[in-house]
Amino acid sequence: MADQVVLDELQQALDEAFQGRDRVAMREVYARVSAHLRIPADMLAHLNEVPEGRYTREEMAEAINGVIRRRGEQDSLGLLGIPRQRPVEETPAAERAIEDDTPLEYLNPTATPPDDDQTPRFREPGA
Repeated sequence: MADQVVLDELQQALDEAFQGRDRVAMREVYARVSAHLRIPADMLAHLNEVPEGRYTREEMAEAINGVIRRRGEQDSLGLLGIPRQRPVEETPAAERAIEDDTPLEYLNPTATPPDDDQTPRFREPGA
């Protein structure tokens, strides 16, 4: 099977695993990818080298690309495309906020410095 076809199939499996979710556990990604019959066992071995944990779609693609680079296969196999980071308005959290009539500012608040009179005064114990 051509390497580009394998990478395309892997991209599709990753898209399915992350559909509607911001973070997914590595074991869930592995289960989704292994369900794709056209992904060979040697590509699944690449996933075994990705540490356990919860990843965003971008982090997962970077981690898999890191395995491909460590193995020196980037020229023969190629690398996964790293999806662009989506604006907050396009995230699943924004969809939920729209349904709940929550202002999007609550999803991406702007930090405001505390007023001078609200800054806590610290003292040494016993002082």
